[in-house]
Amino acid sequence: MLHQPKLTPKPSRLFKLGLLVNPYAGIGGALALKGSDGVEIREKALAMGAEKKALDKTRIALEHIVSIKDQVQLYVASGDMGEVLAKEMGFSYSLVYQPTNTQTESHDSEATAQALLAQQVDLILFAGGDGTARNVCQVVGSSVPVLGVPAGCKIHSAVYAITPAAAGRVLKQVINGEIVSVSDAQVMDIDEALFRQGKVNARQFGEMQVPTELRYIQAVKMGGKESDELVLADIAAHIIEIIEDNPEQIFVMGSGSTVDFIMQELGIKNTLLGVDVIQNKQLIASDVTAKELLALTTNKSCKLVLTLIGGQGHIIGRGNQQLSADFLKKLGKDNILLVATKTKISHLSGRALIVDSGDLTVDQQLSGLISIITGYHDQVLYPIANLQSKDPV
Repeated sequence: MLHQPKLTPKPSRLFKLGLLVNPYAGIGGALALKGSDGVEIREKALAMGAEKKALDKTRIALEHIVSIKDQVQLYVASGDMGEVLAKEMGFSYSLVYQPTNTQTESHDSEATAQALLAQQVDLILFAGGDGTARNVCQVVGSSVPVLGVPAGCKIHSAVYAITPAAAGRVLKQVINGEIVSVSDAQVMDIDEALFRQGKVNARQFGEMQVPTELRYIQAVKMGGKESDELVLADIAAHIIEIIEDNPEQIFVMGSGSTVDFIMQELGIKNTLLGVDVIQNKQLIASDVTAKELLALTTNKSCKLVLTLIGGQGHIIGRGNQQLSADFLKKLGKDNILLVATKTKISHLSGRALIVDSGDLTVDQQLSGLISIITGYHDQVLYPIANLQSKDPV
């Protein structure tokens, strides 16, 4: 039987959890109204005595992290959109949005999602149905992981946990720093007007990144051990697909053997201990200095491909000082493509990753959860330490 390591690094800082509750999600279900989208439907449901269940379902999820609430800072909208639960359950919280009307609408969900993004939360937990998922997706996209608590009439989207309790269990894993996979999940919705006529017309509106419980058995080969060459080939295929999909974008290739393998798969000569720059699968600069890199990327759309130092966990500041604080500041965390095998990650024994750019502001901006590409369309969430914290690692 394979042993699944359980990695539990000490939290480097408070986990910034965004919470968004659609208090009217699902109110039309018990009344056979086939959904709750639209002012008229909600008013009709309330007039018929509908009960709002979204808060209760969100409470079930949050109960799984009450025991570790000292590790969490909640960011919420006022009233039933989240503040009520945060206060009731004793979480430390910050108010980020206040609806103008008692009956909240889709624009309130979108405004709350925008406010949560501005707070640079680590993950957004939202409760609702497919309509709420659409609202969140329209604002968030793949910029931050999300996790849905099923509370609506229509739950076609893959961004929801199977139950509110399941959402709570996954959320607790993420906060505890355990290795948790993250994958793209479809956001679906159906036309409620047609649905009430007995017709199902489901459409995909987008994708969001969702954390899922990591099962090592899905990624291991050859007797329970990762085959480095096969796994690296999968990682390379993922990165190459991104490069091919973005021919106008500049890709900065960091140092290290994992990035070297990707360059070999591209058929491009690589500087193992340096930084190279490519575009449209062609080398445009080799072994660049920090100054040269800034000049090449200023006002250009670019991504950085880099890996971690095995056993240490440094991703910036050890052997890649060409990646200056000025460059990283302009690049932004969302444009970092971090690659590593799960075996390499497990050798960290739960220690958080380290960024040492020489600029404390940049180090702070890069701290928190990051997705690590561990295979073809396979990623895990892992923490980057906040070195300004009293207990950073």
